[in-house]
Amino acid sequence: MNSSELEKILKEIRTGKVSVEEAMEKLRDFPYTDLGFARIDHHRELRTGYPEIVYCAGKTPEQVRAIFKAMEGHDNNIIGTRAVKEMFNYISPFFPEAVYYETARIISIRRKEIVPPVSKIAIITAGTSDIPVAEEAAVTAELLGNEVVRIYDAGVAGIHRLVDKLPEIRNCRVSVVIAGMEGALASVVGGLVNMPVIAVPTSVGYGASFEGISALLAMMTSCAAGVTVVNIDNGFGAGFAASRINRL
Repeated sequence: MNSSELEKILKEIRTGKVSVEEAMEKLRDFPYTDLGFARIDHHRELRTGYPEIVYCAGKTPEQVRAIFKAMEGHDNNIIGTRAVKEMFNYISPFFPEAVYYETARIISIRRKEIVPPVSKIAIITAGTSDIPVAEEAAVTAELLGNEVVRIYDAGVAGIHRLVDKLPEIRNCRVSVVIAGMEGALASVVGGLVNMPVIAVPTSVGYGASFEGISALLAMMTSCAAGVTVVNIDNGFGAGFAASRINRL
């Protein structure tokens, strides 16, 4: 769809030939900006409820800057994941309002405020070493307009640390459970709460953990009902999914 087609649809709305609902359906595929190396989907929020989010790893700072620039004129918050500090240092002079979350490796530029739902998301880690993945999940959920409860270092090796926090966890609508090693914490939480549990295996652990594969398989074969699993170290995916659940 080009600009002339857009004008035609707007005219049809004004003259009553199509309803607003029919026009919105037509506009769901419009528009995108072609940068040659990337095509920026400006109407993803219209279709899915959330704007396009930029995966920065593997891109040059110049490419990320160009993508952010193309997104700048639209009324969407900008989020870039897996961004190193050097990339933020390059970008920040061009976008003074940009914020860098170092542990989460996320760059954000807020264009509008999002009213959070009353319900909350619990982010739970087995150990301190899982916090970078947890922060990616937590910051993603927060930037998408949710309130997050962080409960870190509550693994099965000292289960009382989890039990003490159960009232806080049960006050949330969805839990994201992040664990490496054998990944047992997701099953434990899944057996104690009445909410969806999103399990995130991490690559933390000794040799037989196989960089997260052991935790991934353990979580996928969990006997606790209601546990779903994202990919290894995929804090972003977990935070995004939790946000969707929390906003249903």
